[in-house]
Amino acid sequence: MDWFTAPEYWTSRLVFQRALAGVYLVAFLTAALQFRALMGERGMLPVPRFTARVPFRRAPSLFHWHYSDRFFAVCAWTGCAVSVALLAGLDGYLPLWGAMLLWLVPWALYLSIVNVGQTWYGFGWESLLLETGFLAVFLGNDEVAPPIVVLFLLRWILFRVEFGAGLIKMRGDPCWRKLTCLDHHHETQPMPGPLSWYFHHLPKPLHRVEVAANHVTQLVVPFLLFAPQPIATAAAALMILTQLWLVLSGNFAWLNWITIVLAVPALALPADPPSVPGAPLWYVVVVLAVGAFLLFLSHRPALNMLSRGQVMNRSFDPLHLVNTYGAFGSVSRIRYEVVVEGTLDEAPREDSDWREYEFRGKPGDPRHWPRQFAPYHLRLDWMMWFAALSPAYAGAWFGALVERLLENDRATLRLLRRSPFPPDRPPRHVRARLFRYRYTTWRELRETGACWERTFVREYLPPTRLATVVQRP
Repeated sequence: MDWFTAPEYWTSRLVFQRALAGVYLVAFLTAALQFRALMGERGMLPVPRFTARVPFRRAPSLFHWHYSDRFFAVCAWTGCAVSVALLAGLDGYLPLWGAMLLWLVPWALYLSIVNVGQTWYGFGWESLLLETGFLAVFLGNDEVAPPIVVLFLLRWILFRVEFGAGLIKMRGDPCWRKLTCLDHHHETQPMPGPLSWYFHHLPKPLHRVEVAANHVTQLVVPFLLFAPQPIATAAAALMILTQLWLVLSGNFAWLNWITIVLAVPALALPADPPSVPGAPLWYVVVVLAVGAFLLFLSHRPALNMLSRGQVMNRSFDPLHLVNTYGAFGSVSRIRYEVVVEGTLDEAPREDSDWREYEFRGKPGDPRHWPRQFAPYHLRLDWMMWFAALSPAYAGAWFGALVERLLENDRATLRLLRRSPFPPDRPPRHVRARLFRYRYTTWRELRETGACWERTFVREYLPPTRLATVVQRP
């Protein structure tokens, strides 16, 4: 069945599968190391409370049948182990049906996590990993050449990621059309990286060129993915270069990396495929049926892209099979940060010894230079950025965070860079204040060594003690 497979993409499939396994590994490792404080039995948004009110049909997950922190840990670490096995190429040693089942395991496990993850897992790259991971189940192994249908559908995902992001920008903030968004973005993005300060201070004409190039890459180049080779390879390579530029400019979890992974199957990499028999009939039937089903589901994200009311990062089905994507339809002009502090004083005053909690990734102490964390995802730090935009984003979990800090909860403190209090002496009171942050100038950096300058704006949460923390609903 020469019409069904494309042997020339043998190497591209191999690279894609190993890279996707690497992204899976990061995702499961993030879940394993952070879940207890975020959504464990004593987490800020406990899974059992969620599954009690949301039925299985709306959020299919293993945890509807059983939940305990130990069981979640087993699932997350199993996902890590399977990801390592796939990264090492174990699927190549299994029969075709066995390889498909092996690829199905991380998808099912991660779907179970995302569907009970609530606010902590409300990011577009969660659905993107699931949609890509589901297609990887049907990409085959060394017993068959890559199916053309699956290769096409992977390009269709990449098209929606890039073109959807381009449309949301052009329809959203006017600064994208004026080419001025990067005058602010590097300073106000959710989690700056170690080079973000330098990106912000690039000459403004270069920022205009960056925005214009971004529009070309997202609004024109995606159509070339469906052109003959070598045009499709050139289009995918340009997207990869653009994503690598974004990797340098900030910490966006694995969004950039999964996009790079998606571009790989469009590359015509040198290939010397082994002689393999034709695809078995059952495999052809399964792949064609799945392909037809996914194309049918695709009408919803396609209509969304054409709509003036376009939304971004939304799943249209509980299995996250086909989704819509997009990022930064609007860009903040001012950066606000919530600074959380505690004191041992029984009667807190403004002149009390308030000590600041230091987060791992989000800006805090103006002298602490941002670090590189991506593709690892610091979920609490990201949500603190949203909390600074509006308290409504934090209403469901911020009170629980304060409560855990007042208890010196070990799982919560592990999410932070440093707690100012010893394990046996929790703070008597915790408060939160809102500050405006801006990057220092070159001169200020030389004189103070600080990359940020911050100004107090208002009280975010008054001094609170354990007995007065607002109980979670």
